[in-house]
Amino acid sequence: MAPAPRISVVVASRDRRERLGALLASLRAQTLAPSEFEVIVVDDGSADGTGAWLAEQAGRSEYRLEPIACGPSGGPARARNAGWRRASAPVVAFTDDDCEPAPDWLERLLERAAAAPGAVIQGRTRPNPRELDRAGPFSVTREVDGSGPWWFETCNVAYPRELLERLGGFDEAFAEPLGEDTDLGWRALAAGAGREFAPAALVDHAVEDLGPAAHLRTATVGVDSVLVFRRHPLLRASALDRGVIRNQAHLRALLAVIGLLGARRFAPLALLALPYARLLARRALDAGNPLIGPYSVAYDALTLLTTVRGDLRHRVLIL
Repeated sequence: MAPAPRISVVVASRDRRERLGALLASLRAQTLAPSEFEVIVVDDGSADGTGAWLAEQAGRSEYRLEPIACGPSGGPARARNAGWRRASAPVVAFTDDDCEPAPDWLERLLERAAAAPGAVIQGRTRPNPRELDRAGPFSVTREVDGSGPWWFETCNVAYPRELLERLGGFDEAFAEPLGEDTDLGWRALAAGAGREFAPAALVDHAVEDLGPAAHLRTATVGVDSVLVFRRHPLLRASALDRGVIRNQAHLRALLAVIGLLGARRFAPLALLALPYARLLARRALDAGNPLIGPYSVAYDALTLLTTVRGDLRHRVLIL
């Protein structure tokens, strides 16, 4: 019989077959022996042939690669739950399909997990150095350096399987990819789990230049993300300014609207628009493009609308 794996890797994937190929290649290069880990990839309703491609890869993989078809897309929380429940190792590591772990990633996660039994282990994530030329006003990436209250990003995190079972995994009420990982992590803390940062467990995250239109659509994602602040008061107190303000641009934009409307009756109120005007000017200067100013107004308006929708849905006040 084959030895049981020491660690399981769970990946939720949708319509990123090329990126997924780079991830699987980085896992083939792990310093951990192929028999010591398994990889479970959950296809969350891809339409680009990911399912058939994964089946081919599983047939010739050096490590155990198990594809799971999750049917119509239900979001990353549901997909990750399907993955970790199939896992057979006592430690479950999560990463994303647009990531490339360093060769010793799994080895470093296991070292820290052994040193801190029962803890949630957060690894370090940086923008992929090979793709930094794609960084710009319309790009997205991820950087996790262990600072701040957020933690628990699933681009690079490991949980004891027993803890996942006890907590029930990710809350599938988070249908979009924002907030579900933070919620799980803070539920773990409330259940008494520790958290450890493992800077040597490195993952490179893709840098995607989406372009103006696709980048603008990202502003509509995450309606339910405000739910984490209603559920976790300690997170709210540590992450939000005055327990309310998540995005300073929203506050400045609202003050600008109040100031410009009120200036019709009392001209000095127009000064309230200055902080937001300075913010827009700085963004345009950083991007070297004056059109970034009006674009930013549209982006901030959409993100604020998304936040307000979540506030109304979950009866909470977050800006």
